[in-house]
Amino acid sequence: MSYRDRTDGGVQPYWPLGMFQVRLPFVHYRFEWPDYLQGLLMCAVDLAAIALMTELLGMPFEAALAVVILNGVLYLAHHLLGDPVVPGWITPAIPLLIAYVATFEEGEQRVFALIAFQLTLGVFAVALGVTGLATKVVRILPPALKAGIVMGAGLAAVITVFDDGGRFHTFPFTISIAVGLAFYLLFSRHFANLKATSRFWRRFGNLGIFPIIALAIVIAPLFDEAPWPQIEWGLSNPDFGTLWSQYTVFGLGFPPLSMFLTAIPTVLATYIVLFGDVLQARALLDEADESRPDEKVIYDPSRAHAIFGGRNAVMSIIGPDVAMCGPLWAAMHVVIVERYKDGKAAMHSIFGGSGSFRWGTNTGLLLMPVVTLVEPILGVALALTLLIQGYVSVRIGIMEARSQRDLGIAGVTGAVLATQGATWAFAVGIALCLLVYGRDFFSGEDDGTFAETATGSGSAGETPAQKTDIEPEDPGTPEERNTR
Repeated sequence: MSYRDRTDGGVQPYWPLGMFQVRLPFVHYRFEWPDYLQGLLMCAVDLAAIALMTELLGMPFEAALAVVILNGVLYLAHHLLGDPVVPGWITPAIPLLIAYVATFEEGEQRVFALIAFQLTLGVFAVALGVTGLATKVVRILPPALKAGIVMGAGLAAVITVFDDGGRFHTFPFTISIAVGLAFYLLFSRHFANLKATSRFWRRFGNLGIFPIIALAIVIAPLFDEAPWPQIEWGLSNPDFGTLWSQYTVFGLGFPPLSMFLTAIPTVLATYIVLFGDVLQARALLDEADESRPDEKVIYDPSRAHAIFGGRNAVMSIIGPDVAMCGPLWAAMHVVIVERYKDGKAAMHSIFGGSGSFRWGTNTGLLLMPVVTLVEPILGVALALTLLIQGYVSVRIGIMEARSQRDLGIAGVTGAVLATQGATWAFAVGIALCLLVYGRDFFSGEDDGTFAETATGSGSAGETPAQKTDIEPEDPGTPEERNTR
């Protein structure tokens, strides 16, 4: 079936493959050139991961670029296998991983720690996806502990930027201006009103943080915080040889078993954080359904787990990535969904928008003019991403709590996580939940603190903590599935 053959209100055509739905460009979805061109420019954010790997692992720029390109190729797996989202990093958990890996000696031991962590996370996520247990793991955790982990991830993100040796001290003026503008564009009521009343500002807002990154390229040299870009032409030159010989199991061998065991607390904390992205992806797609009754979009959390878990497992072997492989790039997913809402003429299918965008970012990573243009301000792009994510994580973490006692436990747990790491945070959070709630350890209490204000990622009055029981929509009868 061609993408043009979709019945009104039906599922976009695909080739069935077990739990996956295979869709190819031009065959199963229309290629969306506006989203491709936007992706061509927004690869600048993907490139910001290079700063993480060069600082934490001492990895050469070209080897880190190879990691980014490999991760970029695996981004395509989501829409190609039936997950209708724009995937990205596990941004809120980056500071947690940095703090954990930094406890090991720089060099081989630190690389081993990263490999063990990412492989454990990948296998864990795949197992949850294949068995259908994805939603149940987080649901059994006390709300106070979940709130503390998510809040602590946000605090750790902010601390990473402003701590001694953090990126703020290298780009103080650029980061201040860029973050101020970003918070205005993304979170202010005034700009939200402008978008509601003006098509120009609505389209400008749909560009996400790209205008801010473009502005940083100019501001940083003006304040003498970075050199002007030295544009080079041709194709980028990733160094896969150095990557595989010095930073992967091909050159170093597998980490010792002890490293897999010590990674477990950080893996669990990271999973709690990334599960919020799964909730958010579903909520955004549910909202779009109201505007697009012509396409039935099926978001299956188990399929999403299998895909991003598989990405992490593969990357741990061929290119360990500090940014990790997450289920959602929330900012750009919102941009794609907003254009999707404009109707079938604007975007035939959500798979066309999300897929074309990621084909665009992959193209940009191969073009040397794009890479060299943003190279001087990669630290600014990373700081911007961390601070935005810090704001969102703290807000969501607070809304996970069900009572004032939950907030107290969450505050202490979050502070311990941000300063001492995931192992201590779990120990402190569990101990406080036992001391405060006793036999009500798992349920905690609901004192009505958030009854009126909680909105979370679902409908009014529904928090992320309440919206963890996600079930996939009915994909149709066997006869219907076999005709797609």
